[in-house]
Order: sequence, then C-alpha cells, then structure tokens
Amino acid sequence: MAIVVNLDVMMAKRKMSLNELSGKVDLTLSNLSILKTGKAKAIRFSTLDAICRALECQPGDILEYTADKPQTSDEEEKSGLRP
Repeated sequence: MAIVVNLDVMMAKRKMSLNELSGKVDLTLSNLSILKTGKAKAIRFSTLDAICRALECQPGDILEYTADKPQTSDEEEKSGLRP
C-alpha cells in the first residue's frame, strides 16, 4: 500500500507508550497496535483527530504517501507479467 503509518515515530518523539496513547484516545491496545504496525486498512477521522490531539501533531506527521515503485524487468518475468 502506498500509505505509510508513522505512528511509532511520533510516539517515540513524544516519549509516549502504546498504553498511554490508548488511554488518551480511548482506543483498544489491539486496534492501536494494528494501526501502529501499518496493518490497518482505514482510520476514522475522529480517531485520527484524537491521536493528533494526544500527540500534538498534524495528520501528515503520522500518515505519509509513498508511490508504489514500478517492477523491474526481472520482477516482471518472475511474476509472469512479461513473456
């Protein structure tokens, strides 16, 4: 996916643990961990708002867009996309 979640970076900058953030944003440790590890498929704006308030940051400090890198010729051959 082209969206990278940098929640762990912001938590480290703010010296905040997962437990502490969980309490401040009223989100379970499990759901927060899924978000932190980048396994989440979506996030509600209300959740993003709560996280930004707790970490005193902007959404762009947590979410980053990176373009998917195109496959090389070798990768295309291995994947069967190229004869």
